[in-house]
This record gives sequence, C-alpha cells and structure tokens, in this order.
Amino acid sequence: MAAEAASRSTPRPPPDPSPPRPKQEESSIPWRARSGEVSLGSARSPQESAPWPLLKLQNLIPTVKSQYKVYEDAFVEKVKEGILLAREHPVEVCGVAVAAGFILLPGPRRFLLRQTIGRFKTEKQLLTEAELRLKEFSESVEELKKDSTNILKRTGFGEEHLQRGSTNLRSTGRQIQRLVNSTYKVGATAEDLMHRLRTIPGRDSLELRAEASVASMASDLKNQRRELQQKIVKISELGIRV
Repeated sequence: MAAEAASRSTPRPPPDPSPPRPKQEESSIPWRARSGEVSLGSARSPQESAPWPLLKLQNLIPTVKSQYKVYEDAFVEKVKEGILLAREHPVEVCGVAVAAGFILLPGPRRFLLRQTIGRFKTEKQLLTEAELRLKEFSESVEELKKDSTNILKRTGFGEEHLQRGSTNLRSTGRQIQRLVNSTYKVGATAEDLMHRLRTIPGRDSLELRAEASVASMASDLKNQRRELQQKIVKISELGIRV
C-alpha cells in the first residue's frame, strides 16, 4: 500500500510535443521511386493541359460531324425520292415544270396576268397603264440617247488624242532615227581621228590628252545611240511605223 501511494504521489513527465516520426516503411522508399511518381503525376495529357475553349471545341467537333452526316443523308434521300417520283409520274412533273415556268419567267408571267387579272380591268385603266409605260419607255430611250451621245463624244476625243499622239510619236521616232544616224557619222569621225592620232609619230602630252578626250566622247556617243535605239523599239512595239 505504501508503494502504491508513493507511485501515485510522484509526478509524471509531460508528453513530448514533437510530431510523431514517420514509419520506417515510408522512409525506406527510395528517392528515385518517389521522384518518378511525382513526375508521372505532373505530366498531364495534351487534352488536360489545353485551355477550356479548345477542349470545348474538340468535344463539339464529333457532334457537328454526326449532325452534318445526318443532314447529308437526309438530303441524299430526298433527292433520290424526288428522282424516283419523277420517273414514276412524268406527266405531273411536266405540269409542275410548266406551271413554275409561267410563274417564275417574266414573259409568261406577264401573259398570264394579262389574260387573268387584266380581263377584270376597264378600258380606261388599261389605257392609263399603257400611257404610263409609254412615258417610262420614252424616258429610258432619252437616257440611252444621252448616254450614247456622251460615249460617242468621248470616243471621238479619244480618237483625236490617239491620232495626235501617234503623229507626235511618229515624228519623234523619225527625229530619233536621224539622231541615231548622226551618232553613227560622228562615231565614225571620232574613230578616224583616233586612228590618225595613233599614227602620228612623236606625239606629245597634248596629243595624248586629245586622244583620251576623243575616246571618252566616242563611248558617250555609243551609249546615247543605244538609248535612242531602245526608244525606237518601244515606239515600234506600239504599232507605229518609224
């Protein structure tokens, strides 16, 4: 009894506030296996990582395809039924086609209206409608006359400008041709002068400078002649004989 009372009177130590240690089984798992699980959990499929509108569109595409297929099949079936019906009832189909022609085409429609509704109109009403149509027709004819007159005037002005332009181009081409011939003559003279300068014995620096200037002038004449010939070719391409 004394021992029990002594044990009761002695204070007990307070509980340890530290969290419980993990089990040995969890700590014994290798770090590579845990990293593999984390990587597998973090790697998501493209559909899960895609934004919400794209996912909605991807889910909607099969539905749209199926509905389109249904409507397409229904349209094909209706066309087949129409073809079979036309084969089985050709007379009715011809009648429907004629009636549609009378209703849709403007000429037969006017004839049909004139023969049906026009019979209920009085002679005065018909005369008034005819006068209105005649007035509209005369106004349209006057407008066409004005338009044709303006177009003819513009055409005449264009022809005059074209003739003047062709005449000017022809005269310009002839002038260019004369310039080309003149450049040929001047070039031949320059070549002759250069040849004479080369054949003179004991030429001094003045003759050398003269030869150099003649050579540069001859090259300039060749370039100008080439440009003038190109202009003549362009004028000939327009159909104007030079």
